[in-house]
Amino acid sequence: MDKHEIEKLLSMVKNGEESIENAAEHFQNLLYKDLDFAKIDYHRKKRVGYPEVIYCEGKELEHLKAIVTDMLKRDVNILATRVSEAAYRAISEVTDKVTYNKVARICVINPKNIDKVGKIAVITGGTADVPVAEEAALTCEVFGNRVERYYDVGVAGIHRLFSKLEEIRTANVIIAVAGMEGALASVIAGLVEVPVVAVPTSIGYGSSFKGLSALLTMLNSCAAGIGVMNIDNGFGGGYLASQINKGFSKCGGDVNENIVL
Repeated sequence: MDKHEIEKLLSMVKNGEESIENAAEHFQNLLYKDLDFAKIDYHRKKRVGYPEVIYCEGKELEHLKAIVTDMLKRDVNILATRVSEAAYRAISEVTDKVTYNKVARICVINPKNIDKVGKIAVITGGTADVPVAEEAALTCEVFGNRVERYYDVGVAGIHRLFSKLEEIRTANVIIAVAGMEGALASVIAGLVEVPVVAVPTSIGYGSSFKGLSALLTMLNSCAAGIGVMNIDNGFGGGYLASQINKGFSKCGGDVNENIVL
């Protein structure tokens, strides 16, 4: 609960529109709600600016349904990641206010209209990297960022990247998603003046070691201004890019508007 919500609740108690018992329950769960098998961090948005996100992989479906049911009581926009089709069906049993992106394995539950700010460019080396890129892009959009996608522009045909470079340079932050050897992040970071969030993917032949090759390339890049995520962690890339983009937006505009160092 933020300050406005607390004041609203206290006013409702004062005016007899809400019982003291119900109000006390709200305050009891102010920091987190204990469901025994899960402790839902309702204070997270107040603390770090973004609400808790449901990571669905590995969760029992009945546990997942109980978590969603409780979060819906807050009437908030809920993001769920790594959602299988079985998990989507379980969520749909709880609410019909849900959209599912099968490629990104993301559900948006109880979606709200949110103003989009700034610009984040999401770029992939190849089409096989799109699922991870879409996880990043949708995370950014749910968190209130404007996103532009530039897919399949990897170093094997670098002219494809160059043809979009001027558009890409208008972004406040860039998410570079690539497998194989993972050179895309280094190339982009050497061509732009904004931060690059690098997301290695597990795409590639045997010696790519399921993304380890791309991860090490990105970590060892000689280009500065790169932050590297874990393998296939599109959500992490989207979260960090959102923080950067929102930070620049709070400063009064885009990063490429005459910054003096």
